[in-house]
Amino acid sequence: MLRELEQRFQSYPYRSLNTNLPQAAVLIPLVKQETGFHLILTRRASHMNTHSGEVAFPGGKKDATDSDLLFTALRESWEEIRLEPKLVRIVGRGSSVISRYGLEVTPFVGIISQTPELSANTDELDRIFSIPLEFLLDPDNLKTDLWQMSDHTYQMPFFLYGEYRVWGLTAVMLAECLNIGFDASIPLDVPQFNSDFGLRPRQRVRPPASQFRS
Repeated sequence: MLRELEQRFQSYPYRSLNTNLPQAAVLIPLVKQETGFHLILTRRASHMNTHSGEVAFPGGKKDATDSDLLFTALRESWEEIRLEPKLVRIVGRGSSVISRYGLEVTPFVGIISQTPELSANTDELDRIFSIPLEFLLDPDNLKTDLWQMSDHTYQMPFFLYGEYRVWGLTAVMLAECLNIGFDASIPLDVPQFNSDFGLRPRQRVRPPASQFRS
């Protein structure tokens, strides 16, 4: 199963952006459990100036001392939820997208083979929780919001899981991940993947097969 996921992500022609925006990276962490994969997510603390109360992946802005964006995603995951990098097997990445705060965000997908002991950094988060992958792959649980931009109406995917609403950029990155790895077939007619977003044209690139291997 893990090898198949690696092959799917490493052959995927993810989108690369040509921007001079600040860089950020997130980790999409999937924990392998007896009942199947579970997705780890966080909820931003209410006192944060941006994204307060929102569901998000662990991640953040690239520091000048970070060697690359994968390092950023793993560093931020350690700082935010105390997820040890050595527990994470990176299987690939998704397309870079632009946040509403002007960051170019790159998602990396990591598999964790055992349930980790996590602890939320309360300076940034008020909750760590997980959602069964089975729930996310059930078409009945997929919701959409309509978003008008220019002359086009977009359908933005989102999920409701108990008290949690997974929406916005997090939902877009998650939907692409589910499509690549698990054939979810979630429509992604969203501004982040469309030239109407006001960015230079996206380029589809295919990463070297060895890029994510340790």
